[in-house]
Amino acid sequence: MPLQAALVKDPAVSVNRVIWSPDGSLFGVAYSRHIVQIYSYHGGDEVRQHLEIDAHVGGVNDLAFSHPNKQLCVVTCGDDKTIKVWEATNGTKQYTFEGHEASVYSVCPHYKENIQFIFSTAIDGKIKAWLYDNMGSRVDYEAPGRWCTTMAYSADGTRLFSCGTSKDGESFIVEWNESEGAVKRTYQGFRKRSLGVVQFDTTKNRYLAAGDDFSIKFWDMDNVQPLTSVDADGGLPASPRIRFNKDGSLLAVSANDNGIKILANSDGMRLLRTLENLSYDASRTSEAPKPTINPISAAAAAAVATSAGLADRSASVVAIAGMNGDARSLGDVKPRITEESSDKSKIWKLTEISEPSQCRSLRLPENLRVTKISRLIFTNSGNAILALASNAIHLLWKWQRSERNSNGKATASVPPQLWQPSSGILMTNDVADTNPEEAVPCFALSKNDSYVMSASGGKISLFNMMTFKTMATFMPPPPPATFLAFHPQDNNIIAIGMDDSTIQIYNVRVDEVKSKLKGHSKRITGLAFSHVLSVLVSSGADSQLCVWNTDGWEKQKSRFLQVPSGRTPTALSDTRVQFHQDQMHFLVVHETQLAIYETTKLERVKQWVPLESSAPITHATFSCDSQLVYSSFLDATVCVFTAANLRLRCRINPSAYLPASVSSNVHPLVIAAHPSEPNEFALGLSDGGVHVFEPLESENKWGVPPPVENGSSSNMAATPSVGAPGSEQAQR
Repeated sequence: MPLQAALVKDPAVSVNRVIWSPDGSLFGVAYSRHIVQIYSYHGGDEVRQHLEIDAHVGGVNDLAFSHPNKQLCVVTCGDDKTIKVWEATNGTKQYTFEGHEASVYSVCPHYKENIQFIFSTAIDGKIKAWLYDNMGSRVDYEAPGRWCTTMAYSADGTRLFSCGTSKDGESFIVEWNESEGAVKRTYQGFRKRSLGVVQFDTTKNRYLAAGDDFSIKFWDMDNVQPLTSVDADGGLPASPRIRFNKDGSLLAVSANDNGIKILANSDGMRLLRTLENLSYDASRTSEAPKPTINPISAAAAAAVATSAGLADRSASVVAIAGMNGDARSLGDVKPRITEESSDKSKIWKLTEISEPSQCRSLRLPENLRVTKISRLIFTNSGNAILALASNAIHLLWKWQRSERNSNGKATASVPPQLWQPSSGILMTNDVADTNPEEAVPCFALSKNDSYVMSASGGKISLFNMMTFKTMATFMPPPPPATFLAFHPQDNNIIAIGMDDSTIQIYNVRVDEVKSKLKGHSKRITGLAFSHVLSVLVSSGADSQLCVWNTDGWEKQKSRFLQVPSGRTPTALSDTRVQFHQDQMHFLVVHETQLAIYETTKLERVKQWVPLESSAPITHATFSCDSQLVYSSFLDATVCVFTAANLRLRCRINPSAYLPASVSSNVHPLVIAAHPSEPNEFALGLSDGGVHVFEPLESENKWGVPPPVENGSSSNMAATPSVGAPGSEQAQR
């Protein structure tokens, strides 16, 4: 149940791997959030949860079954650079193997001449081998491509192969000479730059197969030239996931639109016909027993596992969509008012926080001199905060597991460590000939937290989050980049908002601009993708919103923000956009207003406008479950709104978190929401500080929403300094 709750809160949780035990009685599931689950299979469609293991700090990237000492075990590896072995019946930890210097990407247990061992690969390209004895790694090989690599033996266990893709998109399948740790042969025929991490499989002690270039390619193990390739009648992704059944007669292949295709040879066709006949016979007689299908072949489709690295994060979408199936449009959410609550409405008071004792807040430790925080984000795993300062330096704070913080998540209760790799290098953006303090900084974090794309007026840099090393730089100015966003289905595609008002759709793998979108008249200040609607929403310093179709990149609609009367925005006022969890509505943040828009018609459904006398809005964001909106102001106030109707419910005054000695002009520039804790957020300040906020444990929430009179959204002014909702009439 805790995992189910986490899935609802955090749509980014995915399944990195599923795999059957050797006899098909169990299967294991590795999640991108520290959890491994083992299920038992009882024939037909009967599945029971057998174990849940809190396996690693961070994501679990792979798992496999093994039989050391004739005891069934589960081998796991993760982002914490370790490999662990667990007893499969009760989940007891047997071994922890440490020695990798990067996230461990895959494991391959095996035995030879009664010697049991495990191969492991890490994302720095290192291959190590371990015996079940806690004596450390026995070998240290270098994988071709030096990035995401998986290993597999032929069915009879005599030949060892690996398949990997480099950061540049170059893919390799090789056969190894195990005794010498050398590559024996390298197979040819891959696309020059693979679009994603290639996955492979072996079958019948004779064939290799891999998903590449929108097709499945086959090799005879004894011939480096490809044997053939099939496109499965089209509809495959660039690097499809593949898995053979046990006897090699069926091949499951991941397809577009969340589909799975099953390919069959002549033996497979006979097997499928036999299964169909069994089903037909069973349906003709009520006495006939329900057929039990060999789980290895019938569930081949279930064993198509997304790999780690650049795998898309769609694995949890089905669960999320199912749980949120009754989601209504935001405009329809109207709380029912009972007699009891209408009595309470007369005494409702805005929750006002003015003392440090009224909430949990923590200023993060700092030892680098930075002037102001320009961009701020929690990592997707929820255990770190990344900031980009105006001097082009990145700061990364990591929380560790401890007695006070058992899950290792970011929290205001325990201070984190300002983290740096052992090399001592900093992630510093290229600043060209510009003054970084005058540039428009921007960054975007990959879904698996492994790298960050960032710019501070100069070239765009791609940094490795583990080592802080610069992996690539591209797009030298002019014009400089002003906003970055990863495509939700393909981390290789980035939307880059530019200072010259264009949006460039850039493919990192092939170093090529695929499209150039023109529609704004001033620099781009916001970009947000909806994977449900297949659109990109953009916003600019021209106060314009544009909706672009991501299939052909045509502009579908555009609309200018209406600036409330009496408000004069600054010449280059930022407009930010962020999608609601339903992917149908989005939040618009402007110094003069907060608004929620419906995307397909580009109509405003809710709006909140500060009073003329109050401070401008500096930034705002949805909470991770899209139930709240957190907003910061130029006077250092922070306000919390109920997202469904943009009604103010809590205000945090500067005195609650800024000491009296701090200059009165210090204020938040950016605000970020925790990815799985809806009531946690962080502020980046103009003095270089970062503060994390949570409500008191006794409260566990930020105030209560004001009652809604007869279900309407009246223009009731909540407080003098922060104004009431403006007109609810959508712009035309």
